[in-house]
Amino acid sequence: MKATPLLGWYRALAIATGCALLVFCGFMVAKYGFGAAEDLTTYVAMLHGYLYIGYFVVTFLLGQKLKWPLGRLVFTLAAGCIPFASFFAERRVVREATGQPAPTAVQQPAGV
Repeated sequence: MKATPLLGWYRALAIATGCALLVFCGFMVAKYGFGAAEDLTTYVAMLHGYLYIGYFVVTFLLGQKLKWPLGRLVFTLAAGCIPFASFFAERRVVREATGQPAPTAVQQPAGV
């Protein structure tokens, strides 16, 4: 599959959802750990929720287009709710969708 608008939307939403989730986790620590930013936490949670809805729809459509098995689809959809997982899932999905080879560890000779 070559680059399509759907893949572009997936990349943007995966990164935005992951960033919003990390910010939300920070605000949750501030709210429950230090009693600060209680009102702002609600807005950050809503932002992540709206971004996740978009991520869910675009990921589902991309999974249908690429004919992913159900397990792969579910794990990719869940990546938007696990901190840092959407970043790893995004790189893997884009690499596989564009047909790029998986990165391999470069071995250097001993003593160099």
